[in-house]
Amino acid sequence: MTQRLNGKIAVITGATSGIGLATAKRFAAEGAQLFVTGRRKDVLDAAIAEIGGNVTGIQADSAKLADLDRLYELVKQQVGRIDVLFVNAGGGSMLPLGEITEEQYDDTFNRNVKGVLFTVQKALPLLGQGSSVILTGSTAGSTGTPAFSVYAASKAALRNFARNWILDLKDRGIRINTLSPGPTETTGLVELAGKDKAQQQGLLDYFATQVPMGRVGRAEEIAAAALFLASDDSSFITGTELFADGGIAQV
Repeated sequence: MTQRLNGKIAVITGATSGIGLATAKRFAAEGAQLFVTGRRKDVLDAAIAEIGGNVTGIQADSAKLADLDRLYELVKQQVGRIDVLFVNAGGGSMLPLGEITEEQYDDTFNRNVKGVLFTVQKALPLLGQGSSVILTGSTAGSTGTPAFSVYAASKAALRNFARNWILDLKDRGIRINTLSPGPTETTGLVELAGKDKAQQQGLLDYFATQVPMGRVGRAEEIAAAALFLASDDSSFITGTELFADGGIAQV
């Protein structure tokens, strides 16, 4: 590895599986000191063991403000700053218009919008000049998918958070960008099809037919894009949306 994050302090929310875990492993390999979160302690402990390197795990739900306060107090006490904040925690489920429930709406927007807003806002005292904030968006935020409107709307909100926040913070040198993956083979994606393995593979096969590159992405590929936005290589990039999507949102 190139040690592109050597000496940097990185916080990654939702780092116990999929894109979050792959990014934590890549950041650790690139020399970052990590603080990672997950909602379930057993899964978090397993992820910490897999990540290796200099990593501290904090059990936290990003939609709960008290958990965020506890996270940032620990970071403040141990290292006193954040150089990279990867706001990755979130999720969603599929329901078509006519079947959407208040419970689904609240769960999705609490995790994907409220959680992101306060994860960033509460980190501001620890973010310094030149720090990088990365929001995990989705191609769903700019394309149409049946039965996915609530999730899609929540991800579209993140794109507009970034557009506005860079103006709020223009005097502080904090960069904020949105990283929007396309269909990526993760537990979160395949479980949209349920627990049946054949149905999960069928979902991946379907998405592969929709992607110009002819396949779904790997979590490690999204982690590589996150590394670019986290590193000084992207020092003049802010407010943008970087698609790592095999071209699906571009056609």
